[in-house]
Amino acid sequence: MSVLMVGSLAFDTIETPFTRKERVIGGSCTYGALAASLFCDVAIVGVVGEDFKEEHFKILTGKNIDIKGVKKETGKSFFWEGRYHLDMNTRDTIKTELNVFEKFNPVIPEEYRQKEFLFLANIDPVLQLKVLNSMKSLKFTLCDTMNLWIDIKKQELIEVFKRVDCVVLNDSEVRQFSGNHNLILGAREIRKLGPKYVIIKKGEHGATITGPDGFYFSLPSYPVEDVVDPTGAGDSFAGAFIGFLAKQKEINENNLKKAVVYGNAVASFTVQGFSIDRLYEININDVENRIKMIKRCVEF
Repeated sequence: MSVLMVGSLAFDTIETPFTRKERVIGGSCTYGALAASLFCDVAIVGVVGEDFKEEHFKILTGKNIDIKGVKKETGKSFFWEGRYHLDMNTRDTIKTELNVFEKFNPVIPEEYRQKEFLFLANIDPVLQLKVLNSMKSLKFTLCDTMNLWIDIKKQELIEVFKRVDCVVLNDSEVRQFSGNHNLILGAREIRKLGPKYVIIKKGEHGATITGPDGFYFSLPSYPVEDVVDPTGAGDSFAGAFIGFLAKQKEINENNLKKAVVYGNAVASFTVQGFSIDRLYEININDVENRIKMIKRCVEF
């Protein structure tokens, strides 16, 4: 099976307490697709500007990622600049320039519309709905969002949630959306809208997935000693999660738990390098070896 992803391709300027990198490649689609490509074929839909050169496309095609759905428009690519605090868990956004992404209008190529696995990365929920309306044979859809859309387009987001299988939110977004400080009760409220599963990302504290009939699985994050850049960790988690699922014969509780573990493992590599550097280097054997180490951490 293969996965379709719709989201951003961008350039990031990242500053940590230890160093600074200018205009490195980023975006939800970039991280998500590279992570998913460890498990299955991936196609992406997005938009870039004239500053997105052949060398940048080769980063994606070098991992056999299908980029026919990426449009190149006149102007500059989406740009984000952020500064991380000493704890490497909190950050300040210094600058956001939407550029060509401001008018992003995803058009799903006909050959992509039969794909069964879809990752709707963090984009306007109106666009997420448009993508959902374009698809013909969905088996599993994963949806990401952010606090901005919860604030200004909650009703549209509710319509998206009604039509997807799983949503992935961080802990503050679960509380913001549900109005419930208790994460488990908050996730239950979200599931009442339609999604069968809710994944709660908790940064350095790992991730939790909840579902029907009391389904619950929580995993601490892999103990990374050398955190270099946390950017893209959540998108890497989501990409690996759905990439692993797409490779399985069926979607069941056991495979969902494993998908969380694989997402955790891949994200732990992402934070060990700037931008996509470490994520791009690894292969499935590296991931499997880290899975073994994660098992040692949680077995008793």
